[in-house]
Amino acid sequence: MGVPRHLAQRPAHGYDVALRLAPSGDVGRVWSSSRSLTYRALDQLEQRGLITAAGVERGKAGGSRTIFKLTRSGRARLRHWLAVPVRHLRDVRGELLLKLVLCDLASVPRRPLLEAQRSTFAPTVTALAAAGGPRRRSSDPVDAWRSESSRAVLRFLDRMLADTAG
Repeated sequence: MGVPRHLAQRPAHGYDVALRLAPSGDVGRVWSSSRSLTYRALDQLEQRGLITAAGVERGKAGGSRTIFKLTRSGRARLRHWLAVPVRHLRDVRGELLLKLVLCDLASVPRRPLLEAQRSTFAPTVTALAAAGGPRRRSSDPVDAWRSESSRAVLRFLDRMLADTAG
């Protein structure tokens, strides 16, 4: 069948989008959705004017498939969302990784997002380190987790920035 398309790249039908959102898909490995929820989301995006039908093609099992494309408003909202850093460290695994994957798929430079994200989290990491003191090792699992995971996030962002051209 070839590589499924994604609406951020070019028009696609729901089946292709659902394949990419499956747990084994390139987007689904970060953020997955069932086929029924994918179709429901496409309906909602169309109702909100963020996507529109761009045509119809014959399905492999008969019937027809509606091909959707982003509207101007949908593309603007996507680009805006991709530029805004996540607010909480807990959102890195889901939302930030999804944004980075979609930046690549939509040919949106990810460096501005990575720089904004690093600037957003750096004060939190500094504050967590200061609260623990240079020699104090908390036995509180929540404090230890916050401290370790926040430093890991900064290392991740630094790595992504180093690997990102421009």
